[in-house]
Amino acid sequence: MTAAAAPLQVARNALQRGLVGDAGPWGATLVRFLFGLPFSLAIFAVVAFMTRGAAPEVSGRYLLAVAVGAVAQVGATAALLVAMRRSGFAVATVMQQASLPFSAVFGWLWLGDGLNSQAWAGIATTTAGLAILSWPRRDQLAGAGLGSVLGLASGAAFAVGLNAYRQAGLLLDPHHPIYSATASVCAAQTLQTLLLVAALALWRPASLLAVARSWKPSLGAGFFGAAASACWFGALALAPAGPVRAIGVVEAPIAAAAGRRLFKERLTPRQLAGGVLAALGVIATALH
Repeated sequence: MTAAAAPLQVARNALQRGLVGDAGPWGATLVRFLFGLPFSLAIFAVVAFMTRGAAPEVSGRYLLAVAVGAVAQVGATAALLVAMRRSGFAVATVMQQASLPFSAVFGWLWLGDGLNSQAWAGIATTTAGLAILSWPRRDQLAGAGLGSVLGLASGAAFAVGLNAYRQAGLLLDPHHPIYSATASVCAAQTLQTLLLVAALALWRPASLLAVARSWKPSLGAGFFGAAASACWFGALALAPAGPVRAIGVVEAPIAAAAGRRLFKERLTPRQLAGGVLAALGVIATALH
């Protein structure tokens, strides 16, 4: 499921990136959830129809886990979109792979997931690769530096969201993980949509108008986002966040190809070396 989620996520990010200029990062973030919600509800309806014997338990712990994941995902998405503008599409996407080591550390501290020496070595290798990748050129020190920091912040926030969503799926109905996953997608996206619409209505109403005007391309971003979220949530209901995120590194070469084709971006040899080193660390962590 993770292997399917990665290219869907790259497609969603590519469509969202084009909306940042008119709607701003928060408006483009709203696109992901507002236009993804109808597709998520449709996916859940199909899963619920096909699932027999599901007995969901909506507890306070479940609602808290969904809320934490939803807020973390909103912040992570906005940070990622700004990072894409500052450092480029492929670089920001690889920087966001920091969610892997963060997911492993948070999972260890929060959920008690054990890590051996190979996993910690993989985390260290990934961190070194990300440091090489994020170091800006002299002529781009301010822009690239800020974009790299935002990319790392996005990865940390995504890591919080991944572990929160995994806990939510296990709490709702551990015996029907796909049902729990798709139900949690709908709950999270509903909360995210309400929060962002309310915030933009108060502080940036022009962004809401820009989102409304761009409804046609936004439908595409919403569809790919809903499909990617359903796959991510399903994978998290079946396995710990660290290995799930590790397999998602397949999105890095896809993002590089997309960035070069769609946005005419090129990776420097240093950036390429850093991305390869980060990918090796990701693989080592996944195979621990």
